[in-house]
Parts: sequence; C-alpha cells; structure tokens
Amino acid sequence: MRYPTRAEEEALHARVLKGRADPTAPAEVHRAFNGTLIHVLRQEVKCLMDEAVDSAVDAVLAYLAAPERFDARLSRLSTYLTRIAKRKALDRQRSRKNQDRRNQEYAGVVELVARAPNEEMEATVEARLLAERLEALGFSPREQTILRLVLQGEGSTERLAEALGLGPMPEEERRRQVKRHRDRLMKRLERLGREDSDVAP
Repeated sequence: MRYPTRAEEEALHARVLKGRADPTAPAEVHRAFNGTLIHVLRQEVKCLMDEAVDSAVDAVLAYLAAPERFDARLSRLSTYLTRIAKRKALDRQRSRKNQDRRNQEYAGVVELVARAPNEEMEATVEARLLAERLEALGFSPREQTILRLVLQGEGSTERLAEALGLGPMPEEERRRQVKRHRDRLMKRLERLGREDSDVAP
C-alpha cells in the first residue's frame, strides 16, 4: 500500500484544478489516497477504524473543496493530505477519549473495538461508514449509491443509469443525464466539504 509517485500526484492535482472540465478527478483522488491514508492513520495515530475512515474522507474533501490552497512547492500532495488527516484523527481521538472519561464517571464502560481481520472486512467497514457519513450529510439512499459508485471509479454509463433509475432512452441522452446527475452530486459533495473545511495548511 503506497501513495502515488510525485509525478502522479502533480498530474492529479493539475486535473483537480481544472474543476468541472475534469469531473472524474475527485474520484481519482479518493481512489489514489483514501486507502493509504486510512492505513497510515491506523498505524501511526493508532485510531479506530471509523476515526481513520472519517478523517481520510475529511482530508480528501477539504483538499477538493479548495485545491488552490495546496502549494506543490512546499510539499507533496500526499504529505499535505496526511497532515490534514492526522489532525482530524487526533481531534476525533481526543473527543472519543473525553466521551469515554465522562461515561466512566457514571457507569462501567464495556469497550467494543471491532478489529478487521483482513482487508476485505476493512473495505466492508469503510463502505458502511462512508454510507453513514453520506447519509449524515443529507444524501438520499439513491444519491449515496451513485456517489459510492463514482468514488469507487465506476465509469460505466449503463451501471450509473441503472442506479439512477433511468428508463429506456437514446444512448446520447442517457450519457447526458448520467453526466448531469454525477456532476451535480459531486459539486454538492465538494460544496459540503468546503463548508466543513476548517483546516489550514
């Protein structure tokens, strides 16, 4: 498990800066960094799986919300995202520990820490937590399905049209409809990320 090379990062950042001209770039960022960010947070910050997933997603969303804030002359994109993710994870750890301390003052606390025995289970947990986060952000179940497919790199017009519930129509119109819905959801996700972004490099 590794981050992209410096050249790959620079190319990806250039695509993100194009904005709507390259609507697949956000999904590429998610796919390129999310898994390694989660791994790094689990290993170096020692946070729980849900804290690692949420913090990795937050870091990517914060970057996508304001990519111009990243300066490639100062650091690599992987370093920038890792710094944001670690800060988010440490905040979550502190919040959790404070909550645990409050709980212990009033009742015995039974610690239930689910540790994924393999990567397949971690992916399942990651998908569930991402779904919960999207639901918390106000996305409908159908919108969540579309976003998960897009963030996983699904590019098939037929698959996305099926998830959208689009009926029979000319292929060109179907592609147009899928692109419109996908762009709208990604723009909304980025806008929510921008509103939630409170991390300065």
